[in-house]
Amino acid sequence: MEERENPLVNTCSFMNVKPIMMELPYPAIQVRGKNQAYANLLSFDYCGSVSEMSAITQYINNENRMSCEQCPLAKTILGIAMAEMIHLQKLGELIFLLGGTIDFSAKQNGGRQKMWTPEYLNTPQNVKKMILADIEAEKAAINQYRMHIKVIKDDYVNAVLARIIKDEEYHIMILKALLSD
Repeated sequence: MEERENPLVNTCSFMNVKPIMMELPYPAIQVRGKNQAYANLLSFDYCGSVSEMSAITQYINNENRMSCEQCPLAKTILGIAMAEMIHLQKLGELIFLLGGTIDFSAKQNGGRQKMWTPEYLNTPQNVKKMILADIEAEKAAINQYRMHIKVIKDDYVNAVLARIIKDEEYHIMILKALLSD
């Protein structure tokens, strides 16, 4: 490998990036009681193909590929990823309180489980296509959360899911604005 006189350097600083989310409090993380079926449903939101784990990984991958050439865009993508990390953390707490396990596998009620895999990600090379893939992933997450709210009969859990949806809708708005710039 040849040595360079002038090393390549990424000058994009992420020191002051904060989570990009609605300025609304989250409800308390509590449940009516243990419920394995609800924990299993939330495991899909946690680490299924449409999940916070997939969103975080896809956003971080996109941010890494943008940071050297499109710093402001990369910072926005990282801020969204940070909000998704908070969602992952809240879901993990709910799963635990419901009596489930946190092991990066989505669990079906018959006992079958599927481990999270990067095969779930959509990672196009073009920045516009990255943002479009992120918008589609956010829409899919919102639809899945809404389906889960219809099934889960625990108002505490549903309040948290409804609050997460507000962030996901906000992310779509921001991503669409990035597309128009």
